[in-house]
Amino acid sequence: MSDLPRKAVTRTAKLAALPLGIAGRATWGFGKRIVGESAELVGRELQQRTADQLFKVLGELKGGAMKFGQALSVFESALPEEVAGPYRAALTKLQEAAPPMPTRTVHGVLAERLGEDWQELFLEFEDKPAAAASIGQVHRGVWHDGREVAVKVQYPGAGEALLSDLNQLSRFSRLLGPLIPGMDIKPLITELKDRVSEELDYGLEAQAQRSHAEEFSQDPDVLVPQVVHQSDQVLVTEWIDGIPLSEIISDGTPEQRDRAGQLLARFLFSGPARTGLLHADPHPGNFRLLPGGPDGEDDWRLGVLDFGTVDRLPGGLPDTIGESLRMTLDGEAESVYELLCAEGFVRETIELDPDAVLDYLLPIIEPAQVEEFTFTRGWMRSQAARVADPRSPAYQLGKQLNLPPSYLLIHRVTLSTIGVLCQLGATVRLREELEEWLPGFLPEDPVDDEMPAAEA
Repeated sequence: MSDLPRKAVTRTAKLAALPLGIAGRATWGFGKRIVGESAELVGRELQQRTADQLFKVLGELKGGAMKFGQALSVFESALPEEVAGPYRAALTKLQEAAPPMPTRTVHGVLAERLGEDWQELFLEFEDKPAAAASIGQVHRGVWHDGREVAVKVQYPGAGEALLSDLNQLSRFSRLLGPLIPGMDIKPLITELKDRVSEELDYGLEAQAQRSHAEEFSQDPDVLVPQVVHQSDQVLVTEWIDGIPLSEIISDGTPEQRDRAGQLLARFLFSGPARTGLLHADPHPGNFRLLPGGPDGEDDWRLGVLDFGTVDRLPGGLPDTIGESLRMTLDGEAESVYELLCAEGFVRETIELDPDAVLDYLLPIIEPAQVEEFTFTRGWMRSQAARVADPRSPAYQLGKQLNLPPSYLLIHRVTLSTIGVLCQLGATVRLREELEEWLPGFLPEDPVDDEMPAAEA
């Protein structure tokens, strides 16, 4: 039995404390202002205390609560700076660290899943975890053949905890509004719940990682570690060093930021085209920047981890995405509208002005209009404000659009990746990646039915 809190009453009480704690601190802040402290100072302290509690509760619970926190962390770019600032450090911690499982619990899982003589499989095994995630933690070791490995051990009871947390968070979604103003939390939680069974299945994860590792084995830009061994609750893969993307976000050089951003965009769009799979958990904790890119040791590669959540796209990303993006850039309002209607983005019972739809879409796809684009938190906030302000035409039109189920995960992954690009402040040649990898973005070459005269 691990110390992962699994009892529903305990977990519910901890989660309930988040919105209740916010209300209590608001009262505390009001009292401080009464006795003469400035509203600005009190507001900053209030936000910092809330951020500290958010990390403490979500980190301790692991499970769905931590998964929720990780999902939020990539969206903080969209929040007003006065709200996002105090949360940034606390949410970033969730990407790389959490309170660990006791060593005896880790050894118990390994003995159960790898056999009582599991230690003979390793030349070395570090009891102190190297990283922790929402459903498991990673230990560093040396496999019996001398390879350095990452040993991912699933928390006992992780499935129950994950579903319990997400169910409770869903009930509290309205109360959690102050944590992320302007963001609709409930659909995010629903989508996370839909992926629970896949993420718990290390067999599926190993299969997805093997597919990527094989496809990218000779790639100069992207490194995916090979799977070494897999069983229920334990996944052993090759270890890769490198700088976590969270550190690049906080302390990276402009060159590192731009290179990381370019490679992240490349992996987002090339992965489905090359493997038929979309890596669907693009938070910074799952990526590393490693030396040794195509231009030598002074260049960088992108290391990619954690394939527990993927979207299966046998034909790559849908042609509709590339076609609608190309036609929007070309100003073909009627054609874009017809395509969106055909795909279910506009319900049959609703009629919209095609030009208004085009005006809604154009600012969002600004990064694809130019040869290179600098992603910034300010740009992300301006887009979020435009579609979240009830007074704006974009908000009114956006409410009438529909997101078909088959596009839900693609939509979230794309938004999350853009969020990370904005955190990086990276200048990226996005159009170059779209032309190379996105089906339908480039018009098909016309087929000349007539044989050239020289060959006739």
